[in-house]
Amino acid sequence: MMRENEKIAEVFGKLVSIDSPSLKEREMADYLKKLFGEIGVELEEDQTGEATGSNAGNLFARLEGEAGSEPLLLGVHMDTVEPSRNKKAVFHPDGTVTSNGTTVLGADDLAGVTAIYEAVRYLKEKNIPHRTVEILITTGEELYCKGANAFDYSKVRSKEAYALDLSGKIGAAAYAAPTLISFSASVKGKAAHAGFYPEKGINSIQAAAKAIARLPQGRIDENTTANIGVFAGGTGTNIVPEACTAKGEIRSLNHEIAMKLLKEYHEIFQEEAEKARAVFEWEEKLNIIAYETDLGGKAAENYRKAVEKTGLEPEFEKTFGGSDNNVFAQHGIEGLVIATSMNQVHSCSEYCSIPEIRQVSEILVNLCTAEK
Repeated sequence: MMRENEKIAEVFGKLVSIDSPSLKEREMADYLKKLFGEIGVELEEDQTGEATGSNAGNLFARLEGEAGSEPLLLGVHMDTVEPSRNKKAVFHPDGTVTSNGTTVLGADDLAGVTAIYEAVRYLKEKNIPHRTVEILITTGEELYCKGANAFDYSKVRSKEAYALDLSGKIGAAAYAAPTLISFSASVKGKAAHAGFYPEKGINSIQAAAKAIARLPQGRIDENTTANIGVFAGGTGTNIVPEACTAKGEIRSLNHEIAMKLLKEYHEIFQEEAEKARAVFEWEEKLNIIAYETDLGGKAAENYRKAVEKTGLEPEFEKTFGGSDNNVFAQHGIEGLVIATSMNQVHSCSEYCSIPEIRQVSEILVNLCTAEK
């Protein structure tokens, strides 16, 4: 049996009380090394801070298991989105935990950190034979997986991974996630007085607006979305706007479709800028790459058995959100993103459940003790 809910709540509450916004994870990294060290797990910190911009590195540990056992990787991140300063966990009688309403709770992803800690503590204290378990706790995940992208995967033996970073019913797992591309289109025209000499100007906003009107947006198909989310330009109502910028993103479960749509966006913006005789600048960033894990493979089959052994029903789904698992997939590691008791994430209404975190820990124990 796992520890009683009160002990799990104590661990979670302490983690929530530590400020760890993206790229400011120093205090959290130090505490996690101490916390895991107390149960005999040495978390090694890498030197990726310079590459990521964080004041801390990723944390990695390996618990050697039974001879001949196939290793598995448990992934989680230590950073939280803002507003996250001075977080405080508010515990309710039914086991639900919320923030005080002025910050996020940080269950994304501290519920996952707690679940991994509890599972590993249980295995070690009970001296239970297990598979080799690798743990990776990353920085900057909320900023398109900065820590995971900078990590040295030559350290990892696992070809099977479980990222604890999904909302929803416990037992659910995401087996596919999208390519996510962000872009910025800047149009520079020519300023002129809008009342006296408008014909001498080149209206950058008009050129960009014509491009945006031609772009497919919203849900493009069942696997693809696109959005212009930021548009800014101009300096005054009586001035022909010299410059403006549009920013947006494209997501697709099909990488090739995402790249094709990105090319279309680029070409349309460029066409309209050239028609207006404006200067055009384009920036794009491929943040994460789509993957789809085989539901007949080891990761899905082992997860299915682990959930059923806990008495729950496994459910598999696709997600339009990215995670460190996108990066794992690029390194040949077959993985799933599993539900971890985080709800209404990235908002001050975020909440989790201590009994659910306990269930997640039980699922992890079952994964770690699965037959090779």
